[in-house]
Amino acid sequence: MTAFATAMAAIVADPNLGVPAVYRHGGVGTGVAIRVVRSAADETFDAFGTTLVRPTDVLLVAASDVPAPAKGDVVLVVGETLTVLAAIRDPVGAAHRLLCAR
Repeated sequence: MTAFATAMAAIVADPNLGVPAVYRHGGVGTGVAIRVVRSAADETFDAFGTTLVRPTDVLLVAASDVPAPAKGDVVLVVGETLTVLAAIRDPVGAAHRLLCAR
């Protein structure tokens, strides 16, 4: 395990940052228990002369927990079902940022 992967594992394991979740590849099956760091930065954009706000959820997951996330996968976090819209792997390969929809 690299230093970056070790650091990522410590970040998601920290009870002040990480929360328990269940990851379901393709949205089916019993899933895999993981921990994620969740942020919910709202996205704002202009449309038809007004500013709209769209809630978004971004999950940070260790690449060792979810090696190949894909669009359509499902993550259950604190009673909410989030669907993966896109997965962005960090440059060192220790984590993925999952852009999700509620």
